[in-house]
Amino acid sequence: MNGVPQEPLAAARAWLAQDPDPQTRAELSDLLTRAEAEDAAAASELVDRFSHRLAFGTAGLRGALGAGPTRMNRVLVAQAAAGLAAYVRERSAPGETPVVVVGYDGRRNSDVFARDSAEIFAGAGLHAVLLPRMLPTPVLAFAVRHLGAAAGVMVTASHNPPQDNGYKVYLGGADDGAQIVSPADAEIAAHIQAVADRGDIGAIPRSVGYANAAEEVVDAYVAATAAVAPAPPGAAGLNWVYTAMHGVGWETLRAILAAAGYPEPTVVAEQIEPDGAFPTVAFPNPEEPGAMDLAFQTARAAGAELVLANDPDADRMAVAIPDASAEGGWRRLSGNEVGLLLGRRAARAAAGTAGASLACSLVSSPGLQAIAERYGLDFHATLTGFKWISRAPGMVYGFEEALGYLVNPGTVRDKDGISAVVALLDLAARARAEGSDLQGQLDDLREEFGAFASDQISIRVSDVSEITGMMASLRADPPAHVGDSTVARIDDLLTGVDGLPPGDVLRMWLDDGARLIVRPSGTEPKLKMYLDVHGSSEEEAGARLTALADGARALLEERRQRPPS
Repeated sequence: MNGVPQEPLAAARAWLAQDPDPQTRAELSDLLTRAEAEDAAAASELVDRFSHRLAFGTAGLRGALGAGPTRMNRVLVAQAAAGLAAYVRERSAPGETPVVVVGYDGRRNSDVFARDSAEIFAGAGLHAVLLPRMLPTPVLAFAVRHLGAAAGVMVTASHNPPQDNGYKVYLGGADDGAQIVSPADAEIAAHIQAVADRGDIGAIPRSVGYANAAEEVVDAYVAATAAVAPAPPGAAGLNWVYTAMHGVGWETLRAILAAAGYPEPTVVAEQIEPDGAFPTVAFPNPEEPGAMDLAFQTARAAGAELVLANDPDADRMAVAIPDASAEGGWRRLSGNEVGLLLGRRAARAAAGTAGASLACSLVSSPGLQAIAERYGLDFHATLTGFKWISRAPGMVYGFEEALGYLVNPGTVRDKDGISAVVALLDLAARARAEGSDLQGQLDDLREEFGAFASDQISIRVSDVSEITGMMASLRADPPAHVGDSTVARIDDLLTGVDGLPPGDVLRMWLDDGARLIVRPSGTEPKLKMYLDVHGSSEEEAGARLTALADGARALLEERRQRPPS
């Protein structure tokens, strides 16, 4: 057993003894056999899988499927469900039977993890409710409030690669159906750890006495979402294309389109049905290069005016418009462009409403603040994620640049790509009735507020310690310049800035008014830089953004190459 530490070997054997899944049992058994036979690669992987746990945080759990505590599997999910059940019981009043609702999407094992969770919640004496079939994440977020649940779980990894899955937690009551934030994440994590320390998920009480949610829950979501924007006259004849990106959005969206009176789209047939293998895309994320190629191909064949896409769990929306100067004749709008269009729509509707506000993550376009001020609304910049955006006081609309939009906070307290489609169709239809289109709407926006231009630069790493090192370097030796621009001020959000909770974010203000924000991704092994400039014209803003991007790339590469201090 030279070179194979005994601790991960013992942990792997203990894990194997409690694993109810034949597939992960076989996977781990093979890994153990090879490690015990002095296979160096197997030994290294065993150490990797059993050196720590997949951390439970404000994003819940998310990781690759596989055996061991650093992967998503039935053992880890059982521990998470039992820990969450203990947390909910701890917070409930004497004699109360709290409701916990569970949803799942079309990814591998999502249904298995959901049923395991429902059985464990029921076994803990909770009233567990399982949604009737695979459904979008926004339906689960809606159901938490609609059913008056104490908590909700959505089994999804959203737009992550095919081998991933995840476990997203929402809280009812005072949290009003929003995703968890601190300190709830740490408190739930402590309960999960206590379950894990007991070492036998077979001892966790289970019951098949959970309830299957009535179709009324889905019907109520459909009705509420259709009411976001009933089809205006310009909707008739609208020629558009839709892709579900192999996810679960289409069935629900189709019902909403019928209820709201919008024409059905031409669908991307190859991507319209749920398929957890995501066979036509390398990454099932509309932001990724090539992910919307089939949609553009379909749009060219249909002579479409507009392309809309949901990601696999339908909590995000992407928009593309015809553009003769773009490769293939179609251009995907940035999340900031769409966010500002929908933000102005919301601001016009809420103008004059006391206490109403617009909100976005601090890495999203500062243009939303300009819109809020123009229409007399409050504005809030929050930490990234709708767990924060949804909590902004008085929010009537919120967005984040990563294709997340919340147009109906009275219904859902999370980003909702389905309702965003309805709101976008309303915008497109109204523009159409005026002889314009979405490009015309963007031109009007620039005429009114000037040109806000944004970009994002990411470095994907295989070892997350690289990200830690780059952030540490930027803090220890702050840059004086980014390209030709001087850094005027740096806000380190780890210390708390502007009343925001502490976060691993650096915000740099440059002497020419530009803004540069650096943070690790919350869901992927990436370091992200967000660039924002404002100009009097699109040309001026574009030139400034290009120069800033060149300087930001050079800065990141220089810090990546530095030896650790």
